[in-house]
Amino acid sequence: MARKYFGTDGIRGLTNLAPMTAAMAMKVGMAAGTYFQRGDHRHRVLIGKDTRLSGYMLESALVAGFTSVGMDVVMTGPMPTPAVAMLTQSMRADLGVMISASHNPFADNGIKLFGPDGYKLSDEAEAEIEALIDGVDQGAVPLAPAAQIGRARRIDDAQGRYIHFAKSTFPDDLRLDGMKVVVDCANGAAYQVAPAALWELGAEIVAIGVSPNGRNINDRVGSTAPQTLSETVVASGAAIGIALDGDADRLIVVDEKGAVVDGDQLMATIATGFARAGRLAGGGLVATVMSNLGLERHLAAQGLGLVRTGVGDRYVLEAMRARGYNVGGEQSGHIILSDYGTTGDGLVAALQILAEVQRAGAPASEVLHRFDPLPQLLKNVRFDRGAKPLEAASVKDAIAAAEAALEGRGRLVIRASGTEPVIRVMAEGDDRAHVEAVVDRVCEAVKAAV
Repeated sequence: MARKYFGTDGIRGLTNLAPMTAAMAMKVGMAAGTYFQRGDHRHRVLIGKDTRLSGYMLESALVAGFTSVGMDVVMTGPMPTPAVAMLTQSMRADLGVMISASHNPFADNGIKLFGPDGYKLSDEAEAEIEALIDGVDQGAVPLAPAAQIGRARRIDDAQGRYIHFAKSTFPDDLRLDGMKVVVDCANGAAYQVAPAALWELGAEIVAIGVSPNGRNINDRVGSTAPQTLSETVVASGAAIGIALDGDADRLIVVDEKGAVVDGDQLMATIATGFARAGRLAGGGLVATVMSNLGLERHLAAQGLGLVRTGVGDRYVLEAMRARGYNVGGEQSGHIILSDYGTTGDGLVAALQILAEVQRAGAPASEVLHRFDPLPQLLKNVRFDRGAKPLEAASVKDAIAAAEAALEGRGRLVIRASGTEPVIRVMAEGDDRAHVEAVVDRVCEAVKAAV
């Protein structure tokens, strides 16, 4: 279903440019608040955010919108996206909001919405909210009478609640005593809760990316920039390093040698551990079309299956719920463990990985290397907003030729990003040179079209 404002992960854009303005945020609050007012009880929305400078502005605008239609607001301050999802459900809120642009630079921001069950909204629900947003200026959203305007308050114990929850997912028979762990919080939402949870479980913590200033979120730290983490792990002699992104819903790991371990290897490790314990539901895991073919072959060798979806953790989760799987995620590190939560949770996934390493009593480099990935290449081609390069006949011909060249030897995935104006071209196969040639030909066709 085509949507005007919502992309694959909420509404997102460059701050102070449409749609990511204070005026739009207030309209989102009014529209979403109206949509979720059902029944006669006093309605409540929970709002969390990451550490971006613009979070204050958008939070204030959202509070104004929600309270104007009669919803009470509870603000948590900087909190991971999965914490907002969890707290929305546990606090019986009617709606949860996370203000974050995830792994993007600080100048971007976004608004993610969760229903009262802690799950991200369906495309249909987002479309209905969009219609209400467009109707705000026409008076389609009724304002509350003066006596029924909502109240707003901040809560101080949100961090403790989430830390307790995260620790509860770690096996009772294990501790992290004696394990030195480097944790990189990307100067983002988990900069306090992640080191605290690991320390309480007994780990010796070396923390980086824990000094947010409003502008340094994801800046040369975090899951999208693991070099500093790798260097710190090796220099400190740590057993493992874990990197979260700005809103802590994704995870990348570095082993004791400084090698980066991506989401495919992490999902394989968790799924294998769950299967060994008789806990793996669905007979495999769910991943996107971007996951390496090596993962699929590895799982098949163990009698486990792989269900592929479109890109976006929301689509992974939809398939997990529909098919009864409890492990899923993305190569980029979004890992969803539905036994524990309703969305990707970098800290909870990290705890499962640490448990596997601790239980094995072997180096992380041995425990986490589950398969040799096939050569895979991903390139991005940027285009002007409004252009539709994938509709060009020349691009369609190039894609068809690339698919024919890879048939039986690999895979090709072409898609437009849901969060920025780029075309992503990914191919993989047994022959690296062949893969590179295929990707380059498609990219050149896209560039010529734009």
